Amino acid sequence: MDNNEPPKGIILTPEQKRRQRERSIAIALALGILVILFFAVTLVKGPVVLNRPM
Repeated sequence: MDNNEPPKGIILTPEQKRRQRERSIAIALALGILVILFFAVTLVKGPVVLNRPM
């Protein structure tokens, strides 16, 4: 690889990297809360959820 070549692709500034990381963390937290909510609703409803006619 030649060191004289300019970097390919988009180079983010430190501020953009920080904001991207914050967005990723926020999305991960929202997804985790949604999973926990679905799990809790399933536990509250109990096994009756599985006992239904097709």
